[in-house]
Amino acid sequence: MSERPGRQPKTGRLPEEAAGWSGEEIFDGEPSPEAVWRLYERGRSFNEAIDLYETVNTNENFFIGKQWEGVEANGLPTPVFNILKRDVCFVVSSITSDNLTARATALAASAGTEELAEPVRILNEEFERVFEHNNVVNLLREFARDAAVRGDGCIYSWWDPDAGAIRSEIIPNTRVYFGDPNDRRVQSQPYVILESRETVRALRRRAREMGSGDWESIEADDDNTHSGPERRTDDKATKLFIMWRDRGTGEIRGYECARGAEVRPVFSMGVRLYPLVWLSWDYVPDCYHGQAMITGLIPNQIFINKMWAMSMLSLMTTAYPKIVYDRTRISKWTNQVGQAIGIAGGDVSTAARAISPAAISPQVTQFIEAAIDQTNANLGATSVALGDARPDNTSAIIALQRAAATPSEITKQNLRLCVEEMARIYLEFIAGFYGLRAVDTDAGEDLRRACRFAGVEPPEEIRTEFDFGTLRTMPVALKIDVGASAYYSEIASIQTLDNLLAQGKIDIVQYLERIPDGYISDRRGLINEIKRSREGDEKVG
Repeated sequence: MSERPGRQPKTGRLPEEAAGWSGEEIFDGEPSPEAVWRLYERGRSFNEAIDLYETVNTNENFFIGKQWEGVEANGLPTPVFNILKRDVCFVVSSITSDNLTARATALAASAGTEELAEPVRILNEEFERVFEHNNVVNLLREFARDAAVRGDGCIYSWWDPDAGAIRSEIIPNTRVYFGDPNDRRVQSQPYVILESRETVRALRRRAREMGSGDWESIEADDDNTHSGPERRTDDKATKLFIMWRDRGTGEIRGYECARGAEVRPVFSMGVRLYPLVWLSWDYVPDCYHGQAMITGLIPNQIFINKMWAMSMLSLMTTAYPKIVYDRTRISKWTNQVGQAIGIAGGDVSTAARAISPAAISPQVTQFIEAAIDQTNANLGATSVALGDARPDNTSAIIALQRAAATPSEITKQNLRLCVEEMARIYLEFIAGFYGLRAVDTDAGEDLRRACRFAGVEPPEEIRTEFDFGTLRTMPVALKIDVGASAYYSEIASIQTLDNLLAQGKIDIVQYLERIPDGYISDRRGLINEIKRSREGDEKVG
C-alpha cells in the first residue's frame, strides 16, 4: 500500500498556450463550441496541476473501503478497518443534524416594513414548499459528504419549465470549472463551466430540438475526469454548460455545447446570481478547490491497516505450537488423535518436543488503539460522542456534546452560509419565474366585520393574486435567517410560550399566533373564533 500523504496545497500552472488567454473574447459576441472547449481544457489543466482527479479517486476508494486497490499484497493479509467512513459519517451527521430552514424578514430599519409583512409571509411559505420539494435536508447531507470526501461540495439549481418548479442537484467538484481558479467566491467569477456526460443519442436529439445545424457532428468521447476503465464509454459524449453574467443587464446567461457542436444557443437564465452553491471543507490559499477531511487521514488509515495485516500474518505463522522430532529415531510424525508413535531406542523424552508459539508485543495493539483513538479525538468523534461510553449526568452530556462539536464548528457555520446563499438563489428564481399566482392570504379584520354585518360567515382566508416579480422591486432588502428547526428547538419555544401565558405576559391569541405549526389543528380558525367571541362580549358590554 502506497503511503501517499495526500494532495498538498499548491497553485496550479496552466499550459503555455492557455496561460496568456483569459477567455474574455467569448463574451464580446456569440460564444462558439471551440472557444468554450478551450476554456474547459484550461480549467482541466488547472485541476490536473493540483492533482485533483487522482486525489478524489483515492479519497473515494478509501471512504468506501477499497483501501488495498492496486496494491501487491505479496502474501500479506489485506484487512480493512475503515475508521474513515465512520468518522466522516459522524462529522457530517453532526453538522447537518439540525433541519436547517431559511426565513425572510424585512429589515426593521427600512420604511414601510409593516406593509411587507404579508409578502414576506407568502415568501416564507414558498421557501418551505421549495425546500420540501427538493428534499434539501437530505441534499445538504450529500453536499457535506462530498465536501468531506472530495474536498468540495456543489449544489446547482435551475428552473424546470416542464414542471414549473425549481430543481436542485449535486454536481461533483471534478466537473465544475471556475473562470478564476484562484478565487473560491462563486458570484465573483467571470464564468462557470459545468461538465456532464450524456448519451450521444440524447445530445443529438436535444441539439436538433434547439435548432442546432451541426447536431450530427456530436460523437462519443472519453471521460477526462477518470483514469480507470470507466473512462472509456462508447455511447456518451461530454456536454459543457457555460454561465456568465451579462455586462449590460446583470442577468446570468447560459450556453450549451459538445466538442465542435452547439447544443443550445445563448439564453437568459432569468436570475442575477450564479445558481451555484459551493462549499470547501478546508480552504486552500489561491485555489477554489478545498482540502478534503479524508486527505489528511489516509496515512493514519494506511498505518492501521498495515499494523493489522502484519499482526495477522504473525498469528497465522507463529501462533500455534510446532513439533520438533528426531528423524533418526522417528521415521514419520502423525497428528492423528490417539495414534501411537514408535521410536528406535533411546530416551523417549529426548525424541520430540513442542516449541511454544512466539508472543506478539502488546505495544502493537496499544499503538493501533492509540492511532484510532487519536484520529477520532482530533475530529471530535470521541467515545462518548460515538456512543461507546455513557456520561453520569446531564451536565456531562451537554459538556461533551459541545466539546465534540467544537472541531467542526467552522464547517457548520460555512454550511449555514451555503443554505443562506441557496435561499437567495431560490428567491431569484421565485421572483423571475413565478409571475402572477393565486395565494391564500388572511381575510383581514375589515373584511370579517363586513361579512358579519351582512350576516355572512366570514372566511378565514381569501384567494388573491400576488405578483412574485415585485419581490425584486421592493424598497426593503430581505434578510435571510438560517436556523435550526429541530424537535428540541420547537419544544423549547413551546415551553417558553407556555410560561409567558401562565404568567399573564401574553394572551391566548398571542400564544396561538406564535406557536409552531402542526401542534394545534385549525389554529387560524380557533384564533378567529376567539376574536369573534371577544367582539360579541364587547357589544353585550
